[in-house]
Amino acid sequence: MSADGPSIVLASASPRRRRLFAWYGVPYETTAVDVDESPDPALLANPSEVAVEIAGRKAAAASADRPDDLIVSCDTIVVLGTDILGKPVDLSDAELMLRLLSGRVHQVVTGMALSVPGKTEPYMLSVVTNVHMHVLTDETIRTWIGEGEVLGCAGAYNIERHLAWVDDDECYQNVAGLPLCHLYALLEGVTDEWTAGLFERPDEVCDASRGVFCKLGPCMLGQRPCR
Repeated sequence: MSADGPSIVLASASPRRRRLFAWYGVPYETTAVDVDESPDPALLANPSEVAVEIAGRKAAAASADRPDDLIVSCDTIVVLGTDILGKPVDLSDAELMLRLLSGRVHQVVTGMALSVPGKTEPYMLSVVTNVHMHVLTDETIRTWIGEGEVLGCAGAYNIERHLAWVDDDECYQNVAGLPLCHLYALLEGVTDEWTAGLFERPDEVCDASRGVFCKLGPCMLGQRPCR
């Protein structure tokens, strides 16, 4: 903890999450936590609860080492019908996931846990995004697997590689692993005075990075009513 208050810690080894979190414009630290990411069998009927529960495990692990700091942790899963897809265990598993998703609409769920100093329980939030997967040819699958990222991605894909797309009223960055506007709203709503006005709004830099105008961001940040 710094002299000015708790440090802000992102409990994630994901390079995408770390890059996106920097868009808040605040000094922050990162830590990687080693927890069991297997879904709780009792929660399998509710994917949002699965993602939130795993994010909570990560927050608890990070908070055990840094109880006086503000901890943000996330977990992202892919849901196809009644099946939950996490990170593939090997390249064969990755290829199977990609073939299952090819040409189909699925959901990406990110669970978030926010551990705030002085609070006994973390704040929890889950965000669901509907995702359209392109029809993936054999060549596309081979090329993507050959890039070496596949084992670190839920559902075996990275949306930033243009394998899939979302509508402009859905959260694109949720699929990348960090729903920026949702987390911004949570941070602004539950943290103490020392964070007031500290976090920069992420919507403009997000839109600029993609060359789009997201319809969801202004709704999440209170600029217009959510439908």
